Amino acid sequence: MQTEGYEYVERKRWVFFGLPWTFTVYRLKDDMLNIKKGFFKIVQDDCYMYKIVDVKLTRTLGERIFGLGTITCYTGDTTDKELVLNHIKKSEEIKNYLLKTSEEARIKRRTVNMLDIGAGDMDDIDDVSFH
Repeated sequence: MQTEGYEYVERKRWVFFGLPWTFTVYRLKDDMLNIKKGFFKIVQDDCYMYKIVDVKLTRTLGERIFGLGTITCYTGDTTDKELVLNHIKKSEEIKNYLLKTSEEARIKRRTVNMLDIGAGDMDDIDDVSFH
């Protein structure tokens, strides 16, 4: 769904029949993820795409029956290490969009993370000569 300059606008849904009777809205742009929750007290949470490190899709039996899924975004954000998009439609398409867009945002900002694979410390090497 494309509206208001966003790539995706989706609502949290009830698993029962996949009805959008909640007050949580997820908005995804090419540079930001926005989650807006609440009715009396509205809380908005934003996360830049380049901070999304990994994405996980979970689909329970009830979610699969009604065409829904839950996406967990693991971030480098200080306020929320995990952002959860509960019971949304097009979950696999949105998960793939998040992975692709977050990688593009990291490359664009030159903030590509390098993994520490535990190769050892250079202090552990005795009398190594590099000729």
